[in-house]
Amino acid sequence: MELLIDSYGRRIKSMRISITDKCNFRCTYCMPAEGLPWLKKAEILSYEEIERISRVAVAIGIEQIRLTGGEPLVRRDVPDLVRMLRKIDGLRSLSLTTNGILLKQQAGPLAEAGLTRINVSLDSLVREKFSQLTRRDQLQRVLEGLEELEKHPSIHPIKVNAVAIKGYSEEEALEFVRLARRKAYVMRWIEFMPLDADQIWRKEDILTGAELKAIIEAEYGPLVPITTGDPSETARRYTFSDGIGEVGFINPVSEPFCATCDRIRLTADGQLRTCLFATEETDLRAVLRSDANDEAIAQTIRQAVWNKELKHHIGDKRFKRANRSMSMIGG
Repeated sequence: MELLIDSYGRRIKSMRISITDKCNFRCTYCMPAEGLPWLKKAEILSYEEIERISRVAVAIGIEQIRLTGGEPLVRRDVPDLVRMLRKIDGLRSLSLTTNGILLKQQAGPLAEAGLTRINVSLDSLVREKFSQLTRRDQLQRVLEGLEELEKHPSIHPIKVNAVAIKGYSEEEALEFVRLARRKAYVMRWIEFMPLDADQIWRKEDILTGAELKAIIEAEYGPLVPITTGDPSETARRYTFSDGIGEVGFINPVSEPFCATCDRIRLTADGQLRTCLFATEETDLRAVLRSDANDEAIAQTIRQAVWNKELKHHIGDKRFKRANRSMSMIGG
């Protein structure tokens, strides 16, 4: 099999697939409070189309697929899609990113369908702060969803992701650590990135992974690195001196990992993006709906990957904001 490699020699193995642009939250770092138009149903890829693109992509080198949104669980029958994708020969990992609000109802069906990995976005454990950031008073439902996940050990690990924002995230860092040491959760912080629809992002608002690590080490002592040997690993992973719990820091702004990036993204309307901050997209939906054969789809993916950007340029003069907000691109 010809490997999927870009012009800088990076092997592409991971694809994130957004299955809807809709979301039942309105997080301030992602979406405006009101007024974002949704895609029309005809514009969104069907599950059969997603399965076909996935099958072709796996055949040419993709090994990991993550389902995202918007909020993927607002789309009907997501377990059916999981079941379809699990049947693809050569797919090594199938995961899902969710805000957790529908997990109490969906955790069981997802586990039964074959989902084995999950990320739950949770930026605060304080009801008032959670409501302010998400513009929804639903913290308890998310926590109940996490508890429901624990009943299904085939979905492992359960990763809890928090966006790290200066002046907001510091005071809860240790509470999240205690959660990760008490529960079977992997706690990870992701640096605040300029993907907000309201364009309020400022570099001064970034709480770096190094700053969070210092807060934790002041309480728990030096963290112990966890190494996997995978150069494309996005998180800097650590455990504690007693071996209980795991935390991680994803630092795309302060410590960019573009040089080892192995990811591409497919939006809900079938646009292939080779960088989170891409300003250009490849229209896979048009190719798919033109009665093209699988090889034509494969060649379209290969060409887009070959032209993958070298880096995202956050923080320097060449940086340009992505042409869509995060909810439109897919988390």
